[in-house]
Amino acid sequence: MALPRSSALAPAKAFCEAFGLRCPVIMAPMAGSSPVALAAAVANAGGMGSCGVLAMGPEQILQWTSEFRAKSQGQLQLNTWVPDPSPHRDAAKEQRVREFLARWGPEVPADAGDATIVDFDAQVAAMIEARPAVISSIMGLYSAKHVEQMKAHGIKWFAVATTVHEALAAEGAGADAIVAQGMEAGGHRGAFKAEDAARDLVGLFSLLPAIVDAVRVPVIATGGVADARGAAAAFALGASAVQMGTGLLRSPEAAIPRVWADALGTSRPEDTVASRAFSGRLGRSLKTAYTVASLAPEAPEPAPYPVQRGLTTPMRVQAAKDQRLESMMAWAGQSAGLASAKPAAEIVAEVWAGSQDILGAVPDSKY
Repeated sequence: MALPRSSALAPAKAFCEAFGLRCPVIMAPMAGSSPVALAAAVANAGGMGSCGVLAMGPEQILQWTSEFRAKSQGQLQLNTWVPDPSPHRDAAKEQRVREFLARWGPEVPADAGDATIVDFDAQVAAMIEARPAVISSIMGLYSAKHVEQMKAHGIKWFAVATTVHEALAAEGAGADAIVAQGMEAGGHRGAFKAEDAARDLVGLFSLLPAIVDAVRVPVIATGGVADARGAAAAFALGASAVQMGTGLLRSPEAAIPRVWADALGTSRPEDTVASRAFSGRLGRSLKTAYTVASLAPEAPEPAPYPVQRGLTTPMRVQAAKDQRLESMMAWAGQSAGLASAKPAAEIVAEVWAGSQDILGAVPDSKY
């Protein structure tokens, strides 16, 4: 049941008090799209800045955090993926993928699929050393040892969940908040098991109240929240905060390729698609010639993560260099068309002020 208008924002204001925020708006920790300038702008506006450290080694994590703190004394979230089991390799299938990808970019080296991931334990150790306010997980749960280490240093743990079952498991493992990720979200779907990602596709406004009713910890809404209307709806359904990714990508601080930013601004909900085409893990991106072709019946099945990520690297790098949207890894949520090209601080302020206005709240001077 939605909260009455007079109290719909009570969880959000309690969340702000608990986490030292002026507004309950969190930047999504987008791996590869978390520039310091964007995170600092969100944090300086009173929200929480973030960084997805998936591709960063320990030294890079500490360097990024140092640069952030030189620009902001605000709150920070760091995030990485919980690793999947080692992938099953099939040389013949990978060869077919390489041949297919060569139609969209440079020839793919024979060893491209040998891509490795950064040492997970080393990443977690570096994140703890960096002392953010929050470390978040996606694609699974941190071990009891990792959670104990975080909490020993006063770091809170936010866990991304795509189903009620995952949310309950995260709460049971000690998560301090649940990030309810609807299927509308851009980028990778955070299902604990890769094979569940395409099967358990639940929209945010079905998932959110179900998780709010099921757990006792704060719930953060993410996926399709790109303006005050979406945020107000999330708060009315019990969210303690909203997390925005695509909604911030057109800001100048995001500094994504211009062709990608422009396409987001004209995108309709049906102009995005969820596929395994770029990394081997299901993710939502703009519907382009490459993603459409990759989903055709005659297309080869993508390799598992991180093999597919390695195989698509030549194409992705060349597409970004050439500003070629048709083969670019252009992540986008279903509300991409609502994303504003304003500075990130203005976006954050308007989302919070606008949601208070929609819900008939009297703005508190502290917020």
